Amino acid sequence: MMNHPGYLKKGDKIAITCPAKSLREPMTQAIALLQSWGLEVVLGETVNAKYHQFAGTDALRTKDMQGFIDDPSIKAIIAARGGYGCLRIVDDIDWTPLVLNPKWIVGFSDITVFHLQLQTMALQSIHGQMPSTISESSFEGLESLRRALFGEPLYYQIATNPFNKQGNATGEIIGGNLTLLLNSIASASDIDYADRILFIEEVGEYAYAVDRMLRALDRAGKFKHLKGMVLGGFTNIEQDEPAFGFSTEEILSEIVSKYSFPVCFGFPAGHLADNRALVLGRHAELTVSDDGCSLRFAGA
Repeated sequence: MMNHPGYLKKGDKIAITCPAKSLREPMTQAIALLQSWGLEVVLGETVNAKYHQFAGTDALRTKDMQGFIDDPSIKAIIAARGGYGCLRIVDDIDWTPLVLNPKWIVGFSDITVFHLQLQTMALQSIHGQMPSTISESSFEGLESLRRALFGEPLYYQIATNPFNKQGNATGEIIGGNLTLLLNSIASASDIDYADRILFIEEVGEYAYAVDRMLRALDRAGKFKHLKGMVLGGFTNIEQDEPAFGFSTEEILSEIVSKYSFPVCFGFPAGHLADNRALVLGRHAELTVSDDGCSLRFAGA
């Protein structure tokens, strides 16, 4: 079982850093929200940095992340935004202090790189909204992040989807962005998918690329011993010319059809306004039935 960091309480310090792309606008609303939860917000040097498309050089982004990992007063680190850049610095960060002093790492999209690295160390983390997306987030998305950080129960019930595969599964939730899951194969951040529930989301790809990436993961044996699958937002997936022809749901449904595990389509997580928090590395129970999908996270 993966270790979880201590839950936050009012007065705790939470750091915001930019490990990938630079910010496009100030995080005034996000900071105010975190402060309304009773948290003290500490900003990293990368928040105001810019180097090409990145929030500062690789060295600066590494230093920022490392400083917050090493600082015992910081109880959680939230990535301000994704984009691209985490893969460039993940191997230069010393993650080992988190083994003795675990703290929540929060984010999604490109932050999948960090989530996978933490899972190789049996550490839980939170796939959830980031400061750059808070202004467009649903109330439910933000409330789920608060509940995850403060250790309150997480339970989701969503409507049925015609592509769902029914069944019941229990296992640790793993996963994140499809592109980064594929990029991690055979790397130091690659993880074992067996007996786990895999969550996948993606944004801004062509339909044929989604098909190619999913088939590559399947050929690598990543789906063979799964307990279940949760498919989040596949946002702004385009058809090229001539059209690939298959919808995202059709692509996914065909690939998983040979497996017996339950599959939940259309889960509200990913590049969506309604991006519900998932505690990666934590056991959860997935139930897919005529009534829809339910996902219940185990207590700490």
